[in-house]
Amino acid sequence: MYYNGIYHLFYQFNPKGAVWGNIVWGHSVSKDLINWAPLEPALYPTKPFDINGCWSGSITILPGNKPVIFYTGVDTNNTQVQNLAFPKNLSDPYLREWIKPDYNPVIVPDDSIEPSKFRDPTTAWLSPDKHWKTIIGTRRKHRGMAVMYRSKDFVHWIKAKHPLHSSSNTGMWECPDFYPVSLNGNHGVDTSLFGNGFKHVLKNSLDETRFDYYTVGTYYSEKDRYVPDRTSADDHTGLRYDYGNFYASKTFFDAGKKRRILWGWSNESDTTVDDVAKGWAGIQTIPRAVWLDESGKQLVQWPVEELEKLRGKLVEIKNKEMKTGDVFEVKGIVTSQADVEVKFEVSGLEKAEEFDPSWEDPQVLCGEKGAGVKGGVGPFGLMVLASEHHEEHTAVLFRVFKAPNKHVVLLCHDTSKSSLKGGIYKPSYAGYVDVDVGKSGEISLRTLIDGSVVESFGAGGRTCITSRVYPGLALEGNAHLYVFNNGKEKVRVSHLRAWEMVRPEMN
Repeated sequence: MYYNGIYHLFYQFNPKGAVWGNIVWGHSVSKDLINWAPLEPALYPTKPFDINGCWSGSITILPGNKPVIFYTGVDTNNTQVQNLAFPKNLSDPYLREWIKPDYNPVIVPDDSIEPSKFRDPTTAWLSPDKHWKTIIGTRRKHRGMAVMYRSKDFVHWIKAKHPLHSSSNTGMWECPDFYPVSLNGNHGVDTSLFGNGFKHVLKNSLDETRFDYYTVGTYYSEKDRYVPDRTSADDHTGLRYDYGNFYASKTFFDAGKKRRILWGWSNESDTTVDDVAKGWAGIQTIPRAVWLDESGKQLVQWPVEELEKLRGKLVEIKNKEMKTGDVFEVKGIVTSQADVEVKFEVSGLEKAEEFDPSWEDPQVLCGEKGAGVKGGVGPFGLMVLASEHHEEHTAVLFRVFKAPNKHVVLLCHDTSKSSLKGGIYKPSYAGYVDVDVGKSGEISLRTLIDGSVVESFGAGGRTCITSRVYPGLALEGNAHLYVFNNGKEKVRVSHLRAWEMVRPEMN
């Protein structure tokens, strides 16, 4: 949340080690979303209603500028119940201590809800009838559901007769998020706004796939129904914030800069032994501003502007033509922590490979057609966190395919050679990019590189991918950055800018 000039990040945290368990609410604060200082945990298990864990939830700012935590507690019977916590001292700028009233829990699952499948209340919104409303993730058999509750005083909650929304064959919905987006411009809006000039976004983290999915649609407040538009699938084949290692995300409205900020969790792909040796596991991705694309069909995401304060030494390359098989190195900066923006001009689109309609899953396609498989137009892109002789590298690449009425653009993270270490999970990740490359003749890419993290934003943030990689050779000053073209057609790097990034204050 943003509160009185300070950003607060609360997160699921095990103070006793780099494995899951002993879950409390970690708490860190920042004035710029980039430099963070850790505080004592905000919540930890102390009461019968949360003695087996203080699980995920949200913050709502009540009238009078009073924040309240809404969280899932696991009680003495291992039932998931919903609880409230309030700041002990509103005059403390960091809100270090939180009080859990004895009237908790305020919501318990009724007979229609599995006691172990009822969690993660969202930031509440205030409707025109002056009722607060929230949704909680659950399932009924194999139907994922966002059950809705309403309250006049934020303490006494009544379950609505029907869910806000549900979808068959999606399984348990975790960490739901529901918020409005403006139809005009890229500014964010308060969670309670709705009606003309707004669409709504419903996002769910599907426990079965471990990915985050969202739809854009219409919220009918008088009926308490959300209806997705028909522009994307309402299941595990639908739109995703991020087509990589990114889960359990949550947005908040930043009232200071009038924007909606998205946080995502990126878990380790390293071995548990190595996690324990490091002493930590799991990161938050760089916070992203999120807004509705001009098409109204999907969201756009972009790293918060404050990240640019970490940019140091810059190298630039312009108008470099790349024939098939060409590779060149971006020199002059340390690239183990870097921010890279590049525009590729593509030509010869008539020579692009034919798109097979059976390629519904871009991740499978990326696994079959990685950086080493020559195509017509592509693969081309970056080799990041690369060793000098390329035996270790993560490829961030585009491929262009030819379909009957348009071109299909694939953005892919090929991590198959990201590390020579054993025991590491090295999946390829990919998503299709909604860009008319036949009309524009170019594709843009921004990639953030940070030790074990690679975050990519294709076509101005229309498709995003996060990977966790663990090079053994390409570390610190031994990490190299290359641009490559492995397609038959020429590609021109019209403009590349790469910044060495300085280290922020971190937990």
